[in-house]
Amino acid sequence: MRQEGRPGVITNAPSAVSLASRTPADPIRLLAIDIDGTLLDSAGQIPEANLRAIHAASERGVEVVLATGRTFHHAQPVARKLETEVVLMVSNGALVKTRDGETLATRLVPRELARDLILATRPVRQGAAIIFDRSDAGQYVWERIDWSHPQRAWYYERNRIYMTELAALDEALDEENDRTLPLTFEAAPVQVAFTGGVAEMRRLADHVRALPYAARLTLTLTEYEERDFSLFDVTAGGCSKGATLADWAATRHINPSEVMAVGDNLNDQDMLAFAGHPVVMGNAVPELREAGWPTTTSHDKAGLALAITALVLT
Repeated sequence: MRQEGRPGVITNAPSAVSLASRTPADPIRLLAIDIDGTLLDSAGQIPEANLRAIHAASERGVEVVLATGRTFHHAQPVARKLETEVVLMVSNGALVKTRDGETLATRLVPRELARDLILATRPVRQGAAIIFDRSDAGQYVWERIDWSHPQRAWYYERNRIYMTELAALDEALDEENDRTLPLTFEAAPVQVAFTGGVAEMRRLADHVRALPYAARLTLTLTEYEERDFSLFDVTAGGCSKGATLADWAATRHINPSEVMAVGDNLNDQDMLAFAGHPVVMGNAVPELREAGWPTTTSHDKAGLALAITALVLT
């Protein structure tokens, strides 16, 4: 996760060590797993070794959490493939849900703040979306969609059934206009989202950081440099995978020393910083691989299973 400036390297990180040298003094009670680039391989599948390791950890009484930038309806199918009950922390910690969709906790963006953000960024961006906690075409409400963009058409197509396009996105947050729209949006949004090239989204993030109300927001960049694609998500202030994981652990009376977290991208950074036992995937972005945390093999070599075996099952 990159919240304040760049490059976002964690300070006071431990020197690089191998997984083999990390034997937890306290048993792991809570295991937080990122989905894309961690649980899933590059083909979007769950390696069989990962399934076995997660099931074995659960059998030992370890609580398993999927912590992801995905919305619930994109995370739920993945959760259903696991042979154990899991809790889902979706939209970078904005929502906590059971696998069946029961909402356990929320951190939503105030409507007026989301509306101000949409208006303030319009001169310096292309498309934008407001994401609501819904299961219909009102989940993603978009402005200025370039459906044919060669690098992002796949993302739009994957979300099409959940999408509604408006000429002026702020109308979805204006209560006076609400009843004239094709769908009703009474609730506060989960997040405001932008997509674009890596450099483009970094510039937009810098623009948002300079806004007078930036302290009331959490800014998260998730970058895929190999295809020059970045997700820039704006959630409520204090919202992140790490903050939500910390809150969840506290409600379960679980200490950070009893938490293991595994991730690969910038939005995993503070989750890894919170966990007493952070593990970085071999395919992770440079900022994580250079932070000094233990590193496992890549997602295409079932690095998650290797990490669970080393820290939980051995």
